[in-house]
Amino acid sequence: MKPRVLLLTQWFDPEPTFKGLVFARELVRQGFEVEVLTGFPNYPGGKVYPGYRIKWLQREVLDGVQVTRVPLYPNHDQSAIKRVLNYASFAASATLYGVLMAKRADVVYAYHPPLTVGMAAAIIKLFRRVPVVYDIQDMWPDTLRATGMLNNPKALAWVDKVCRWVYRRMDHIVVLSPGFKRLLLQRGVPEAKLSVIYNWADEASLAAPVGQVPATFPTSQQFRIVFAGNMGKAQALGTVLDAAALLQQRGSRVCWVMLGGGVEVARLKAEAEKRQLSNMVFLPPVPMAEVGAYLHNADALLVHLRKDPLFEITIPSKTQAYMTVGKPLLMAVDGDAADLVRQSGGGVVAESENAEALAQAAEQLAATSPEALAVMGQKAQDFYRQHLALAVGVDRFGALFRQLGRRN
Repeated sequence: MKPRVLLLTQWFDPEPTFKGLVFARELVRQGFEVEVLTGFPNYPGGKVYPGYRIKWLQREVLDGVQVTRVPLYPNHDQSAIKRVLNYASFAASATLYGVLMAKRADVVYAYHPPLTVGMAAAIIKLFRRVPVVYDIQDMWPDTLRATGMLNNPKALAWVDKVCRWVYRRMDHIVVLSPGFKRLLLQRGVPEAKLSVIYNWADEASLAAPVGQVPATFPTSQQFRIVFAGNMGKAQALGTVLDAAALLQQRGSRVCWVMLGGGVEVARLKAEAEKRQLSNMVFLPPVPMAEVGAYLHNADALLVHLRKDPLFEITIPSKTQAYMTVGKPLLMAVDGDAADLVRQSGGGVVAESENAEALAQAAEQLAATSPEALAVMGQKAQDFYRQHLALAVGVDRFGALFRQLGRRN
């Protein structure tokens, strides 16, 4: 009999989500029977997707995966009360279904965030006596504090207490970086209960990119360093402007290509124009399927986050995406993400929020021969395939599920 996994996640395809249909499909391919327990799609806009309407229960099959949807309050605006209602309503529906209606699973997989999914998993475990693997993608309350989503000290302390309550009730906890593991060890989680399983990239989209880069994309006469993704406060991209100004003064051929949207785009563009930075190009966001074309046309790829203890233990998802396409990385994030680049030999590392260090690293790459850059990119890609790929990660999850399922 195939081992049975209940995947508990508030967000699932067609919503943009990381451990979604790709993860479930790979589990099925590796010999598991999978049921996904999720909500009605409404993220990120807070409006239910066309073709869906909220009802008590809906079952569908997506690419051979059984998906069960339960009701929730659809909302993703800035109102704290509405956001809590969104999280709590899904948790309540998922708990009722998981306790009273779900077919018995050998193991439950629960995706965090939000924390309420972990609370639901703990209650399902209590009543159904099924082991739970808890996958922590965001470290709460640290992320809430760092992003400004929650600033009230009493509320943050309460979230911390609930996190610890959930951790005690989980059979195993998976984290995305060694730094997350160190932090949980400091918070009293036993080491035997912890595993690091790195995230993977959207391999299918990146391997066969569609579309072409626009005419405004710089030519190969320049050394094109591409940043692709959200441009918000956390990315601290003012440092890139400062590095661009330094390089322009030095007559460098480095050109920064900033692809994407975000709350900081307008300010960054205005500042670049004000400073007459001709070595910076801003391009609008494109669908994920088209991002690969831009990455493949780059000479190097930039990751940058502001200096923050939380980001030192975070590995931004674009790290894996960049490695997949086999281009050298310019990693300007301190900590675990920089360690991955050093281990792989697939790029250079610069100190976060240090314009001079960033400019020097960019010049170092631009001065490297095309052959050496190709070798660097190949090392990044090989490291991804050996340690970070979808099949590798899901294989490790599968081994964990089978081990816990046998104990049950």
